Amino acid sequence: MTGDARFEDAGSQPLNLGAMDPEDLQVLSALAQDAVLTVGDVAWEKRHQRLALLVNRLRREDGVHVSPPERVRSLLVVENVLKVSAQGVSPAERDTVLSLLSVSFEPGADGNGFVELTFAGDGAIRVEVEALELRLKDVTRPYGAISGQVPDHGA
Repeated sequence: MTGDARFEDAGSQPLNLGAMDPEDLQVLSALAQDAVLTVGDVAWEKRHQRLALLVNRLRREDGVHVSPPERVRSLLVVENVLKVSAQGVSPAERDTVLSLLSVSFEPGADGNGFVELTFAGDGAIRVEVEALELRLKDVTRPYGAISGQVPDHGA
């Protein structure tokens, strides 16, 4: 998908986007920004080398500001996972609500590296990967955001 990912790709259809290079990951990160989830919505499938997060993301891809804003349940999946570590996120506190700020990649040697999921409030999940491969896929229809507000990050 090198260089082909655009916000307009999704239109009003369910989003199904992959990221296999840093440029694609920037688009995926922007679409996942401000997604909310609980710690219980994070699953590391060690046997399948996969970290999956079930998130409630804001729909931004239509380019039209809907009032009230819409959210959609989506799967954010990191593939080729070798190791997962967390800071400020405790697996024991399953009801803790997390707000995703960004998804980034720190390359290593030979295509491996680290995917970092950064959350509001100084939480982070760092995922060591054999190769960069993420997916963001909508799994429900959009619904009105409960708060009725879109977070403003000074944009």
